Amino acid sequence: MNSKQRGFTLVEIAIVLVIIGLLLGGVLKGQAMIENSRYKRLVADLDSFRTEVYMFQDRYGALPGDMINASTRLNAAAANGNGDGSVNGGWCDSAGEEACLVWSHLRYAGLLGGDPTAVSPNDARVFDNPYGGIYDSVSTGNWANGRTELKILMRNMPGDVAQRLDDEIDDGNATTGEVARYQGAGATYDPNARLSVFVSL
Repeated sequence: MNSKQRGFTLVEIAIVLVIIGLLLGGVLKGQAMIENSRYKRLVADLDSFRTEVYMFQDRYGALPGDMINASTRLNAAAANGNGDGSVNGGWCDSAGEEACLVWSHLRYAGLLGGDPTAVSPNDARVFDNPYGGIYDSVSTGNWANGRTELKILMRNMPGDVAQRLDDEIDDGNATTGEVARYQGAGATYDPNARLSVFVSL
């Protein structure tokens, strides 16, 4: 007896390929949406910090972290800054330094959620950024771009995200402007590296 073998027709194969293509397209589109959502949250966080810092300055006539009379104007438990007009400390790496006190003062003022008594490096930071790094500190210095100004430090940022941020809101150069890389060499960000990035407020 002759056995009859039947394979897939071209129409059936085409339908399967179309279905696979649609599934892959949906997955890739979903990943792009997730990535765009993370990036938008990063930009929104930076805008929020900028607004909170300058709302504080407008309300109290001093920068958060630097406020010399925080214990009388904010809360008796608030630590005072030195009132010299700049937020000292750079990295939030020493308990009670002004770069760590920024978050405490914003919290005492009701502009930021969280525990206002947290002033040490391990617990003073606001929260993780969307890429697994941290928003470390707000401080005054000339790091990264050579200009002495108030900046926020983001640590452990993916290089490709830093480049996108710089391209979209600044000049695209990793060593100049409002967005700049801390340390390293070259005008571009290494897309495969995790970097410390300063953003001017």
